[in-house]
Amino acid sequence: MEIINDNDKKVVIKYPCSWCYKVIATEQAALEKAIRDVISEREHKLTPSNSSKTGKYTSMNLDLLVHNEDDRTFIYEALKKHQDIKMVL
Repeated sequence: MEIINDNDKKVVIKYPCSWCYKVIATEQAALEKAIRDVISEREHKLTPSNSSKTGKYTSMNLDLLVHNEDDRTFIYEALKKHQDIKMVL
């Protein structure tokens, strides 16, 4: 759950919470394997998102429970650094 602090307009996130990462890669199979590499056996939901008009890129939504800011950031950075992933939003 996100709450905006009126004093400085900073988003405050209450943990644990469900978080969605949009993960972009060139191949769906490679994207799915990369996600397994990063989150291992952790419970998650992976759903198709979009493909580029030319078909060069595909994206999927990764939904999972994050326990704190360090957990959320670690997953983001690990996905971003994976060789088969082009971008994480």
